[in-house]
Amino acid sequence: MDIQRPSLSDVDELLEMWMALADGQRAYGSHLLVGENRSRIRETISHYVVADQLRVARADELCGFVMFTVEATRYEQNVERGLIENVYVEPAFRGEGVGSALLDAAEELLHSAGVDVIAIEALADNEAAQRLYHSHGYSPHRLELEKRISSE
Repeated sequence: MDIQRPSLSDVDELLEMWMALADGQRAYGSHLLVGENRSRIRETISHYVVADQLRVARADELCGFVMFTVEATRYEQNVERGLIENVYVEPAFRGEGVGSALLDAAEELLHSAGVDVIAIEALADNEAAQRLYHSHGYSPHRLELEKRISSE
């Protein structure tokens, strides 16, 4: 398995992987609508490929991806933050170190871009993702709380 920069010819396959990621996150409480965002996500993936902010894991086929960026903010901060926005590994390749290799690649590229800290999010009920991130040295920084407002 190699971690490499994707090409625009990979966008359609990456889109299908992202759709699987978004669909899987629904089980953990994600509010993101999958099919309704298809064209917007295709544009986003294309942008990340062109901006060199996406890496893929490739064996004989694509087996995962990671999207990352340097945080843009309106406010001055005492650190430059990198963001790892999506990590996905095809189910057949999970548990084989693909997610770790993708995280390592994104971290290295963000470090080269001059970031001081890297942030990553996981849904509160996604314990497998949290275990992976904790094993890579990530710890809670900010806690987002959510409350459902009834329509009554």
